[in-house]
Amino acid sequence: MDKASIQGRDEKDVERAIERALEHGVSQSFIEKTGGYTGISGILDTGRPGPTIAIRADLDAVPVQESSAEEHEAVKGNYVSEIPGVMHACGHDAHTSILLAVAEWAVRNKEHLVGKYKFIFQPAEEGVRGGLAVANGGIFDDVDEILCFHVGSECKLGEVGICEGGYLATTKLNVSFEGAPAHAGSNPEAGKSALLAACNAATLVAGIPRHSGGLTRVCVGKLEAGESRNVIPAHARMEIETRGATSDLDAFMVDHVKRIVRGTEAAFDVKAKIEKVGSAANLETDPEVLARLAKITEQMESVEKTNFIRFVPASEDCTWLIRRVRDGKAGYFLFGCNHHGHHRGDFSIQDEKSMPVAFEMLTKYLAERNMSC
Repeated sequence: MDKASIQGRDEKDVERAIERALEHGVSQSFIEKTGGYTGISGILDTGRPGPTIAIRADLDAVPVQESSAEEHEAVKGNYVSEIPGVMHACGHDAHTSILLAVAEWAVRNKEHLVGKYKFIFQPAEEGVRGGLAVANGGIFDDVDEILCFHVGSECKLGEVGICEGGYLATTKLNVSFEGAPAHAGSNPEAGKSALLAACNAATLVAGIPRHSGGLTRVCVGKLEAGESRNVIPAHARMEIETRGATSDLDAFMVDHVKRIVRGTEAAFDVKAKIEKVGSAANLETDPEVLARLAKITEQMESVEKTNFIRFVPASEDCTWLIRRVRDGKAGYFLFGCNHHGHHRGDFSIQDEKSMPVAFEMLTKYLAERNMSC
């Protein structure tokens, strides 16, 4: 990873995670070797001429409390999250497992393969914080094609979605205001309200005009401010995200947010700080790669329906990885499950039925592209 490109890293969270890892038997030498960072890449070089193909899976969980209901899939399977308030509610554990299985398949079939394979286990997709750092690390500079995938979304069990595009470009911003405290009764004129600055900024951000050139979004998702009822609030913090159908449209929204923050800073005579803590580009895939994936699904008994998807109302930072691949040769697909909604405590994927679909698609793709005669 390119450490300078890492976004939104919380060192306190990292310290807590390292402590937990050590308590669970991870060696100190491993922690020192990795430098406190997560993410793994595995490279298999057959030594025979052929394309270099990368497959990416994301690793991270989400801040959601897992359900303890008896009917919950993880309860039945005895793999409920051990960490309060954190669970795999988006299927990244499944993605990791699938890519591990594909890597094992490639090793076992190495003598029949040509070219080179890169298996990328990417950290911090949630919040779109890790993709840019991995992309800028250089591991994709010699890659000819990349495949990315995700469980669920709008696809049900037995369905596959071939993504022609759709994931939105996005930017995640943390904005903080610092004012001056004062007693609200005896000398309010000495105070500078960070809370009022933040509230006004939030209202103005919500009113940013949308762009005629394509879909644009903005959301102030969190605002914290104040100390107590009789103190002019000196501190306020906001979490904002923008989205756009293209990176240029997302940048349009970001520029508006920044101007509003700076204008509010001046109007309320407070100090403002803007920090970018995550970002992703819009998804651009290659028709040739998608056609190969669609042809594979036609041959699979486990796939009842193949959907061609042009719009997914979310964001994905594998888009940074895709932009580093030669000529943008990229494929992205969804493999279905009957879930109750992503990022919910009862998220489930029918793993023994859904995961083999992705495994078969990926191994068939590699076999067709890189099997020797």
